[in-house]
Amino acid sequence: MLDGSIQHRLTAVEARYEELNGLMADPQVATNPDLLREYGQEVASLAEIVEIHRQFRRVSEQLADAGAMLDDDLDAEMSALVQEEIVTLTQEEEAIAGRLSQLLLPRDPNDDNNVIIEIRAGTGGDEAGLFAADLYRMYSRYAETQGWKVDVLSSNQTGIGGFKEIIFRVQGRGAYSHPKHEKGVHRVQRVPDTEASGRIHTSTSTVAVLPEMEDVDVRIDSSQIKIDVFRSQGAGGQSVNTTDSAIRLTYLPTGMVVTCQDERSQLQNRLRAMAILRARLYEMEQDRLVREQGADRRSQVGTGERSEKIRTYNFPQNRVTDHRIGFTSHRLEAILEGDLHHLIEALVAADQAVKLKELASA
Repeated sequence: MLDGSIQHRLTAVEARYEELNGLMADPQVATNPDLLREYGQEVASLAEIVEIHRQFRRVSEQLADAGAMLDDDLDAEMSALVQEEIVTLTQEEEAIAGRLSQLLLPRDPNDDNNVIIEIRAGTGGDEAGLFAADLYRMYSRYAETQGWKVDVLSSNQTGIGGFKEIIFRVQGRGAYSHPKHEKGVHRVQRVPDTEASGRIHTSTSTVAVLPEMEDVDVRIDSSQIKIDVFRSQGAGGQSVNTTDSAIRLTYLPTGMVVTCQDERSQLQNRLRAMAILRARLYEMEQDRLVREQGADRRSQVGTGERSEKIRTYNFPQNRVTDHRIGFTSHRLEAILEGDLHHLIEALVAADQAVKLKELASA
């Protein structure tokens, strides 16, 4: 059975679906391309919910009919068959009800966007930088399993194989929807290669996850951007090239600074810096809106202190624990090699459970 509030929403959705189909048959709408497109997109967004709701009603009717048959004077064999059908239909009804509840959840409009991920070394010195490199490899390999393209936008290496900071873009349908719950402070506990005594060190790296935005989504007045051009420098201060191709953008209203120097082309570095700036400004605006609404939302990056962790990677115990949902896996090596599927599914399920509870109480 469906919760009363959910059933009410479904009834409203179906009424709107029928209304839209009627409007699209109106000659005045049919001759208006913009209105026809608008209504058509809304119809498409509601079609799956309506079809599954109708399927739910059919199954519910079959279940009611089967229950009524038990009131008849049936022999033992027929009664057993009817009871078996009731069990099957009940399971089907429950599955459809669950699917309907999920479809009614508010959808993140950025789920289909590309994603920009920023990883920065937190506490722990060189070991934190090495852990940042581990996280970058983990997300890159996960992206490869999804058939997505990974493109490094900016990086600052430590010189021993780690990163002080690395910013990269993942391109592909649904790229933002998968890692968006990864934002926060990640903690690692392990014995560094440089530790002669075998003592376990604790280090952190911070992860920020931002949907990539287009020019039409975030409009930036060019007069509010200060652009500095300088010569690219590699790890250890070695010159990457002999031209002034590196770009530093400063967004004057906020003082936000974005630097890109990985590309030899000044134009490419500028385009990459603008992509990062748009994503950060969008996230800043979303944070402002949440604060205005009075929601309790912590910064996704924080300060990088060990106490602000969302997840721990414990090498001695071969354990990964996500502290937000109580998820624990003893497949640490596989996870760091990009096998994030079970962890991401658990985070999505937990998020949906909260939203379903809110939907039911609305």
